[in-house]
Amino acid sequence: MSNTKGTVIVLSGFSGAGKGTIMKHLLNTYPGQYALSVSATTRERREGEEEGREYFFRTVEEFENMIREHELLEYASFNHNYYGTPKAYVEKLVNEGKDVILEIEVQGALQIKKIFPQSLLLFVTPPKANILKRRLEGRGTEDSEVVNQRLAIASRESLLMEQYDYIIVNDVLEDAVKSVHNIIQSEKKRALRNSEFIHRIQDELQAFSKGEN
Repeated sequence: MSNTKGTVIVLSGFSGAGKGTIMKHLLNTYPGQYALSVSATTRERREGEEEGREYFFRTVEEFENMIREHELLEYASFNHNYYGTPKAYVEKLVNEGKDVILEIEVQGALQIKKIFPQSLLLFVTPPKANILKRRLEGRGTEDSEVVNQRLAIASRESLLMEQYDYIIVNDVLEDAVKSVHNIIQSEKKRALRNSEFIHRIQDELQAFSKGEN
């Protein structure tokens, strides 16, 4: 049994929870099984970046036209630049049978769930809040004020955790990566994701019952 279409997987989580690290290890541990969605952005291309690899680079005018034409699954503005997920790009990968991973924040994830009701939403969290605080402080790149701001944002995000399909507790990285992979593979076998296969079997069995084969 196999799905003709791929699955949209949305990975969200608190800043410092390790979602980016989980995603990178997932791609490396299971090569060829997952495709990473590429976002569009209006920020300047940095040295070494390539169109369609790191981002789809667009002007502000082009991006705002994408918004007007409903060509984005979700979008947001950070530091005076737009970032968003092109709908056509994700649909192309899904129609090719690829499982597409989108690493985006909570509000964007809920937007995508409305457009792709069968998308799989995974939320990454450490086992305890004090571990999250320790990880943020351990980066050594942000002062205490920024850390507290990130914790305040995490507190607000936690109120939306129940809208996700699964919670990924990132305590031991290897275990978290394996959990994400196992959840995705199990979800692909759910009946609601295999309606085409079910209908084919039903038709074949009806043909047998009518003596057509």
